[in-house]
Amino acid sequence: MKFLALTAGAILTASTAFAGGYAEPIAEPAPAAPIAKVAVDTEWTGFYAGLQFGQGSADVAAEGESLDVGDYDAYGVHAGYLYDLGQFVLGGEFDYNLVETEVQDFDGNLMRLRARAGYDLGRFQPYLTAGVARLTLDNGQDNVSETGFTYGIGAEYLVSDQISLGLEYSRSDFSDVLEEELGTSGIDLETDLIQARVSYRF
Repeated sequence: MKFLALTAGAILTASTAFAGGYAEPIAEPAPAAPIAKVAVDTEWTGFYAGLQFGQGSADVAAEGESLDVGDYDAYGVHAGYLYDLGQFVLGGEFDYNLVETEVQDFDGNLMRLRARAGYDLGRFQPYLTAGVARLTLDNGQDNVSETGFTYGIGAEYLVSDQISLGLEYSRSDFSDVLEEELGTSGIDLETDLIQARVSYRF
């Protein structure tokens, strides 16, 4: 009898302890996930202008033969506009170059109006270009004035939001040069030009 009373008392005590002493664990809030920085797309859209300097070489081709007629320096200014379509960049450009040759002291200018198509790789943009070129050379006695086709490839890098540096190779083909002066046709002038460029974007 005493054993039953002790057993019942122990059960009642344990039941009371479990009923009043249990508390649900408090869930601690999970640490906040770090906020990812969203990369800002580079924007190439807008007007630009700048300077260029480079060196080139010229060849005269006639009847399947080609003759190197010397090297030349070309430096000047350029201006244009680009429109960024997201992946591709399209635009147009005009440039003016003073030309100094090593052939019979011929000096003059090279003007070009070109379309441009590039690929947006952020701050880096490779591009193709093509258009019309006008070459004028004069040594005080003879002069050359020819219009031809020009095309090339280049790349540009934005060092800041306003300043870009570039490097460009271009080729210009002038057909039937000096046709009236020489009274003959089939003489072509081909020029290659590599220029370094710096541009300011507005």
